[in-house]
Amino acid sequence: MIRQLIINETDHETRVALLEDGTIAEVFYERGDNREITGNIYKGRVQRVLPGMQAAFIDIGLKQAAFIHANDIVRKNDPVLEKYFSDDFDPATGSPEDWRQDPEDPSKSVVTLPPPPDDYPIDELLTEGQELMVHVAKSPLGSKGARVTTYISLPGRFLVLMPFSNHIGISRRIEKEVERDRLKQIVQSLRKDDCGYIVRTAGEGVAAEKLADEMRFLQKVWEGVQQKDRTLSATALLHKELNVSLRAVRDLLTNEAEKIITDSRRVYDDVLSFLDTFMPALKDSVTLYTAPEPIFDAYNLEWDISRALKRKVWLKSGGYIVIDQTEALCAIDVNTGRYVGTHNQDETILKTNLEAVKEIAYQIRLRDIGGIIIIDFIDMVRKSHQEKVSNELLDTLRKDRSKTHVLPISELGLVQMTRKRVRQPLHQILCEPCFYCDGQGTLMSRRSICYNIYREMLRQSSDLMGDRLTLRVNPEIADLFYGEEQRLVEELETKFNRQIVIYPNPTYHLEQFDVLEVLDP
Repeated sequence: MIRQLIINETDHETRVALLEDGTIAEVFYERGDNREITGNIYKGRVQRVLPGMQAAFIDIGLKQAAFIHANDIVRKNDPVLEKYFSDDFDPATGSPEDWRQDPEDPSKSVVTLPPPPDDYPIDELLTEGQELMVHVAKSPLGSKGARVTTYISLPGRFLVLMPFSNHIGISRRIEKEVERDRLKQIVQSLRKDDCGYIVRTAGEGVAAEKLADEMRFLQKVWEGVQQKDRTLSATALLHKELNVSLRAVRDLLTNEAEKIITDSRRVYDDVLSFLDTFMPALKDSVTLYTAPEPIFDAYNLEWDISRALKRKVWLKSGGYIVIDQTEALCAIDVNTGRYVGTHNQDETILKTNLEAVKEIAYQIRLRDIGGIIIIDFIDMVRKSHQEKVSNELLDTLRKDRSKTHVLPISELGLVQMTRKRVRQPLHQILCEPCFYCDGQGTLMSRRSICYNIYREMLRQSSDLMGDRLTLRVNPEIADLFYGEEQRLVEELETKFNRQIVIYPNPTYHLEQFDVLEVLDP
């Protein structure tokens, strides 16, 4: 599989798209006031202890207090740490899952439940006002604060350093036993401390010298974190994760990468510097995009992103799926739509369901839908057809980096599954509740509309004549252009070398706008 990273950066927003064989698979956004904090390490202060919930709120300097559960607090000689030390640890997100090795067969893993809450009373572990170092496992989602843990982990390109563990683990995706043994022996021979390490999937085939270099780098980072922890008082940021561009380069690219393409000189230089340290063999793959056409337009990405915000997604056959996201779960419904088939009803239903499987897996990943997902396939009478659809879903989901758990098709024809949720889904980043329908639906956020207008005017730059330009928009958007997003208008005036006058029109829909040319007499 050929992977490409397309990076678009402006002063107000960075967008990163992962292309797999020319098709967008994942997209990431980072804006000035909404930066991803997963992976950050803070020195926080216990704000409130809740014995009834076996949890506590931690002030880490954000608007919302962070949340920590008793099971996420490091305790020496604690058997619960086995779940953190297992090979099923997910270094891409830096948070442990409830897994352990099967003692009868170490090559297998089985689910283990957390200990009873009474065994580890939270009020004996934390006290109000106490300062402690925490690692962000999940960024704030909606009204919920960040989820934090004291199980610190520092991810690199090939390794993850775990300061409070002495375990050495290998990514599950490295399947060859010979390679797993080689990597484990290398890490065991190289480490000079009691810290634990996880070898990431990208570490497969990597020479011992590169692993040694990364070990030294991660140790220096950890020493810096400890030094800050000793000198700073709560609340303080001790370690900041990489920005979205470098994080994507580190976590998404493998040796199969063909290109990293960016339209920003700053990102281009930063990526080259990063690759020079960690992946010098890929430096020649970095390209600075200089064509006049916007980079996301050149790779036909805007339409795919827009399609990922729609409730109804059409299939090539004429069928369609409907995706409804609620606070508790996401429901996906499959319908035959205009497709009537050519043979019999059972075959028509099977073909529609199989086509829907690929689109569902694609949309779940692109939209970054997490939590509980219920899929309502069209009812299939034959057991063999149900198994075929179920197996196809499992195979398609293997491309997803986020951990999924899928149950067989139920008697009601439903598939119940879960997908690990770490950050906000795409629709929460780009949309906001719709005030036209009293919150029953969503529309593009005001800021996203401003950015879309900005990009559309850049597209029309060669066609817009006149001595001045008039931009007619909804009053809500006009207020934003006069206030927080005034820099966008100033940038456009500089690029066009012409004045842009904004007229609010109360009859316009929030997303509606017109650009008019004005000729001075």
